[in-house]
Amino acid sequence: MTVMTAPPTEARPTRKRTRTQELQGVRGLAALSTVAFHVWQQYYVYDATGGHPPVENPHLAALLSLEVIDLFFVMSAYLLTLPYARAAIDGEGTVRTGRDFLFRRAIRILPVYVVAVLVVWASRNPTLPGDWRDLLEHLTFTHIFDRERIFYTLGPTWSLSLEISFYLVLIALGPVVIRACRRLTTRRARITACAAGCAALYALPLAWISVAHYTLGIPHTDWPVYFGPQARFGGFAAGMGLAVLLVALGDRGRLGVRTATVLAATAATALYGLSYTAHATGPEGFWRTYYHPMAAVLWFVLLHAILHNSVQPRWQGALRARWLTAVGLISYSLYIWHEPVMLFLYDTGLLPSEGSRPGFALAVVIVTAMALLTATVSYWVVEYPGSLLARARDRRGSPRDFYSS
Repeated sequence: MTVMTAPPTEARPTRKRTRTQELQGVRGLAALSTVAFHVWQQYYVYDATGGHPPVENPHLAALLSLEVIDLFFVMSAYLLTLPYARAAIDGEGTVRTGRDFLFRRAIRILPVYVVAVLVVWASRNPTLPGDWRDLLEHLTFTHIFDRERIFYTLGPTWSLSLEISFYLVLIALGPVVIRACRRLTTRRARITACAAGCAALYALPLAWISVAHYTLGIPHTDWPVYFGPQARFGGFAAGMGLAVLLVALGDRGRLGVRTATVLAATAATALYGLSYTAHATGPEGFWRTYYHPMAAVLWFVLLHAILHNSVQPRWQGALRARWLTAVGLISYSLYIWHEPVMLFLYDTGLLPSEGSRPGFALAVVIVTAMALLTATVSYWVVEYPGSLLARARDRRGSPRDFYSS
């Protein structure tokens, strides 16, 4: 356990709220967007001339293809890095031990994930031993390094492999950075050191992508090269940088309503423009090659507008709508289950056939409704009970003695 005390000679800005409700709403929107995107992908038609989307409209394609996985990475890294940033910059708060941190992350992600992997894998491998390698890789989060099986069983869960990598990096580097910052006498120096570390972690994937694509000529279909942590860590680095920035600012420099609105609108417009351009120029073009590092920076800007304003704009209140925060609450289960639900409905003929705009729209509605129902059951039956295991440890991360006299 690492507990830091604040330097007595420097005044510290007031601790920043994380605005859980707004982030829950953002998470809900992102999860719903992911469902629509995967239905869009499912309804692609392929022939000798290539792939054809369910609706031939480049603007709709850009909107639905606006991948939000980088938003999940930025938000996750921001929230998990906050305690480390506070300890490193201001010497305040408590940073959990690596063991306690991993325990709490495990009870957060493993129960639903393991159940879903076993159920889906068993349904697709009715005769043993089946594709045992696929099962082993998914249970060990190593399927991201298998070009053939990276999208097997639960396709979207390649991103969880990156989450695990981020956890390991955070608990390895976090305490090192805190100890290094103890030796720096000024707050500005500590902020600079933390920001430089985040910038380096962001730059490394850029270098990897540049070498892989332009020097080695590796095609985008070599999935582990461009989906692995060495290529996608930029999203986490952006989230870590956001945590450092907001801790550094404290209550200073809060955005006014107009500034926050303009900043958020600019970031959202740029995200759409990035998606449109990347979609138009093709998978091997510049904009698609660097899509995810650039998207991470734009999500950084958008979240900054949401988290660091003095008076919340009216549009931001929509993020606290009960229905949206309810979706955010079950968003992890929704993310895990929506693809197998979609494929089950598709394979059993319960979705409209391809080739029509109304059919695709109806498919989005049906899949979303059934996936939300499945996710709600999953949350209350598996995810929430699993989260109660956190009570097995006290605030210091030590096992509780439930039977002490």
